[in-house]
Amino acid sequence: MNEELELFRDNIRRFIETEVLPKYEEWEHDAIFPRDLWNALGEQGLLAVDIPETYGGFGTDFQYAMTIVEEFYRANCAAVGASMAVHSDVVAHYILNSGTEEQKQRYLPAMASGDCVGAIAMTEPGAGSDLQGVRTTAKPDGDGYVINGSKTFISNGQHCDVVVVVARTNPDVAGAKGISLFLVDADAPGFRRGRKLEKIGMHAADTLELFFEDLRVPATAILGAVDRGFGVLMNELSRERLMLAAGGVAAAEGVLSETVAYVKERQAFGQPIADFQNTKFKLADVATDIRVHRAFIEECKARLMKGELDVASASMAKCSATEMQGRVVDTCLQFFGGYGYMREYAVSRAYVDARAQRIYGGANEIMRELISRTVLG
Repeated sequence: MNEELELFRDNIRRFIETEVLPKYEEWEHDAIFPRDLWNALGEQGLLAVDIPETYGGFGTDFQYAMTIVEEFYRANCAAVGASMAVHSDVVAHYILNSGTEEQKQRYLPAMASGDCVGAIAMTEPGAGSDLQGVRTTAKPDGDGYVINGSKTFISNGQHCDVVVVVARTNPDVAGAKGISLFLVDADAPGFRRGRKLEKIGMHAADTLELFFEDLRVPATAILGAVDRGFGVLMNELSRERLMLAAGGVAAAEGVLSETVAYVKERQAFGQPIADFQNTKFKLADVATDIRVHRAFIEECKARLMKGELDVASASMAKCSATEMQGRVVDTCLQFFGGYGYMREYAVSRAYVDARAQRIYGGANEIMRELISRTVLG
């Protein structure tokens, strides 16, 4: 199985080298990658790979899905990797695990081929990590619901064809008890895409505001049960957070490899900067930091595949790995001196892209809150 996984990894790397890296800077400049990349990814078999074959996937295990994420992050193509992860590792699994048979048949095969792009609309202007503060409403109306509200920071917002929308269906109960999830088609009347948001990093990832104005959906659009959406969200967040952690470790590995090559070539005071003790010691610390986190991430992967990954461990992985990613990229950029601050050097992109990792998927402060609950009993 390991040999098969490595062949799969090689296939991903070839695709990135031939189809992604040569165009990546152009996509960064345009602040979006082209829609047809989704179909190319589908044709290459890189979307929703661990979805059962019945629904268009390959029925592989979680390792294959994470290998895709890791290789895009390792290649410093996080904007594409993160967008793919939202589509394949978040939205597709929400539908697989909580959708009806009709919903699975309708969306999953098209998501695996790239014909249908998925997004999830949780965050609102006034409700980020605190999902209990959601104000978007879905009011019963006849045999369906009418959705009104707005969402922000939506990954895949420009390209999406279906969106998992978090909305309040019961205003008479407190907190998370009255939240439901809906599958909303982007061509539905009342669905409106807002402005493209300008970010400090992840430029090639399209990130938008979304608006819902008297948008009507049938009752069959509910994902899971009415007023039980928060439970669905909680069930899926551990996978999402482990995905972010795995991407963070892979990104750090990629930056370290690039930095090692640079310090061996760069001369200062008549010798390669790799020969200085400061370089040796700092890179030793970086390599150790990465390896320790790699071991923990592999443990978490094994536990998730056995259905044993708990909330605290997933939160530890996400928090610690993304904090480590930030330390590593900052340390490595310093070795490039002024060139590290120039966009022509990829380490500068790795630096700004890494910053989002500590925010999305639940800010790291929320991860610490979740971890503390286990620690304190």
